[in-house]
Amino acid sequence: MRSLSASELLNIWEWGRNQPSWSKAIKLLASAYSETSIAQLSLGQRDAMLLTLREWTFGSQLVSQVTCPNCGEVLELNFDVADMRVASLSLEPAEKYCLELADYEVSFRLPNSLDMIAIAEHTQPEIAQEILLERCILGAVCNGEYLPFQQLPSDVINAIITQMALVDPQANVPIDISCSTCNHQWQSLFDIVSFFWAEIHTWAFRVLREVHTLAVTYGWREADILAMSPRRRQLYLEMVAG
Repeated sequence: MRSLSASELLNIWEWGRNQPSWSKAIKLLASAYSETSIAQLSLGQRDAMLLTLREWTFGSQLVSQVTCPNCGEVLELNFDVADMRVASLSLEPAEKYCLELADYEVSFRLPNSLDMIAIAEHTQPEIAQEILLERCILGAVCNGEYLPFQQLPSDVINAIITQMALVDPQANVPIDISCSTCNHQWQSLFDIVSFFWAEIHTWAFRVLREVHTLAVTYGWREADILAMSPRRRQLYLEMVAG
């Protein structure tokens, strides 16, 4: 995997402004890593790669804002990429996992981006989860008899969901948050795709303004301005402003 140039990142941003989350994630990673099928990686593997790409792009510090659900106070969150990395980066194909519970033996794989594509049109969470699990469960046996997904009891289904989270922890990274105003405490899941894309969106508008200023002032082409290091662009902008 490699870092993306300013020009590449700007092109991805322009392409992806109206694309769904899973599509943005695949586009970002496919542009930075072409040796494997990104869509077939587990969601945790995908998110681990996105976390690394985000660190290469904007640095290790993560800054975000969240609104307290209890008092409405807007809180600023500051953390490090290392705080959000809960699993080592591996590009090996996702394994098949087995779960034994009472008389049931179930084999399953981890959800990937292809599964997200398959459930994208379903707006009801219950239906989407059912389709996702049916795609990921490879086989189920009870007392030597093979069972379809629809005949699995709820406790087995819940155990499979729990096991998926355990073996692919990077796909669901919780953040513990405490409100400094009312002391309310809660957990929120860290969504690297949304977080990274929001940063790219802000960055793109800032860079476009910089390109506009330098192009109007010096007559330079966009490609030449984007090829400059951020530090050099900033120096020219300071001279324009001064």
